[in-house]
Amino acid sequence: MRLLARLVFIFFCLFLSSIAVAETAIPGFIVVNYHDILEEEERVPPFDRIAVCKQHLDDHFAWLKKNNYHVISVQDVLDAMKGEKPLPPKAIMLTFDDGYQSFYTRAMPLLKKYKYPATLAVVGTWLEQQKVAGVKPLMTPAQIREVMNSGLVEIASHTYDLHHDIPANPQGNNQSAVTARLYSAEYDEYENDESYRKRLFNEIDKSSERLFQITGKRPRVIVWPYGEYNSIALEAAKLAGMPITMGLNDGLNTLADSRVVKRMMITDDANAEQFGEIVKNQRNAEKLRVAHVDLDYIYDDDEEQTAKNLTSLLERIKASGANTVYLQAYSDPDGDGNADQLYFPNRHLPVRRDLFNHVALQLRTRAGVKVYAWMPILAYKGDAPLKWYVKEWRDGEAQLSRHIYTRLSPFNPEARQYIGEIYEDLAKNCSFNGILFHDDGILSDYEDVSPMAMEFTHNVWGLPADFKKIHDSPELRLRWAQYKTEFLGQFTDYLTDKVRYYRPYVKTARNFYALPLMQPYSEEWYAQSFPSFMKHYDYVAIEAMPFMEKAADPKKWLTELVKKTAEYPHGLDKMVFELQTVDWEKQQDIPMAIFNEQFQLLKKQGAKHIGYYPDNQYRDQPKLEELKKYFAVDKQN
Repeated sequence: MRLLARLVFIFFCLFLSSIAVAETAIPGFIVVNYHDILEEEERVPPFDRIAVCKQHLDDHFAWLKKNNYHVISVQDVLDAMKGEKPLPPKAIMLTFDDGYQSFYTRAMPLLKKYKYPATLAVVGTWLEQQKVAGVKPLMTPAQIREVMNSGLVEIASHTYDLHHDIPANPQGNNQSAVTARLYSAEYDEYENDESYRKRLFNEIDKSSERLFQITGKRPRVIVWPYGEYNSIALEAAKLAGMPITMGLNDGLNTLADSRVVKRMMITDDANAEQFGEIVKNQRNAEKLRVAHVDLDYIYDDDEEQTAKNLTSLLERIKASGANTVYLQAYSDPDGDGNADQLYFPNRHLPVRRDLFNHVALQLRTRAGVKVYAWMPILAYKGDAPLKWYVKEWRDGEAQLSRHIYTRLSPFNPEARQYIGEIYEDLAKNCSFNGILFHDDGILSDYEDVSPMAMEFTHNVWGLPADFKKIHDSPELRLRWAQYKTEFLGQFTDYLTDKVRYYRPYVKTARNFYALPLMQPYSEEWYAQSFPSFMKHYDYVAIEAMPFMEKAADPKKWLTELVKKTAEYPHGLDKMVFELQTVDWEKQQDIPMAIFNEQFQLLKKQGAKHIGYYPDNQYRDQPKLEELKKYFAVDKQN
């Protein structure tokens, strides 16, 4: 018995030590972000959403101490990156932006009280001012030197003169000076690549020089105004000696994220309990409520009417409670799913109107939603050579595909570059939160048999160069489909990389047909599979449209759709179920009683993310008063 007790004790100790090792082995850290710190009597309307009262800040610091969090410095991160000292468990970093006087008078005494290090980001040009916009008092250079010399505060650049907006489109909207291309109304043109690059490098160099003049040290960190940055900005920061940069995305960081550290902004004067929830959960539980919007519905030849249509859309989306909009960035007036024109400046297709950036900005700022640019993968009706397009095997030979989607072949290098440049131009000229890849990314079991596709099929995948040999073998047909599925996923990764060079923070989603989920063997007919999609995209937007699929029992069909999704690990975390609001076969709206029933059924079965297509503001479909009962309540909960 003594031996057994001793063994139990040894195993218990090993168990505890394994927990400790696991806790310390994870090199993760959280970063929280503050701005102005207020006294209680200053908390009067109109409220500054990003200000925190001093008592709540004290409570936040006390919560961290009570819950055994270790507040770390920039030097701690640099040491860990070099392998000199690991980060402690439950590591967290405190950052304060803009250099307000309140940091010196209210935050600094609390940092000294708790002996917590912090990072303070200051704007070069603001150091010459007494107040920001004549309202908020700023720290003086002497105060900045004083807090730095305390040993607790790292002084970071907040750029020299990029903490403001600049004109970014013909509608006169202003956007981040870091990422926007300056638009000249006088000449009706955008800043070119060379001018933009020169402006960014000059400003970031000047910020380093100005802080050196004040503190005697060059900054090691740059904090991007409004959290906006791109690969060009990161290159300029690195060249200026700032290996760590900081954005404003939520989430846990690893040492690999030091190039752009995620920071969680503390808003709405969170109390200690709310602060604790933010720190523990990193705001990762948001459920998507998606409205899928055709920009063709908003566009009108009369610009004044377009503006009225947009105002109506903004009011509707805001009232609905939606938190995400999939917004069409291409024009498809004939409704065949192909891009005839685009709604942004680009080098390949006609521009119907430079409108997407304007509408996306209004939706983000006035309706408070995240906007995904809805774009075709392959279906572009331009002046591309015929040899660039997908070919199908028909009547004993390779011919241009008769599918409604007129698709460029992803196997043709010139076609790939053509599409890549369209996505690149979208990202250069527009600000948005994500990309929705259209449902045109399909290749049937008779496609693609263009010469380059068959050459790739044979030389790279090792399949026969002869279509008939592939198609006559069930095993080879399936292998061919699986290769094509992955190939299309890799092609969209290439397009995403083009976008992320300019918009590094974007999420991705891709439209998904229901049949490859319900009957996985049908991958052969579509070159689509759920496991592949989960690997390549943040979200998968499945067409949860039983009437389009001619389901005999729509409720049973939707139930099965959710159950099939749940069979895959994290499947429900990834899947967005898009309900239909129109029965296209009958050319009539789906009654709201049916729409509501389907929405509730999806939720009951465990669906997390739910959306609908299309949104029609002119027919009030889906009915706003009904929709907001579900979307708005969901948003609050």
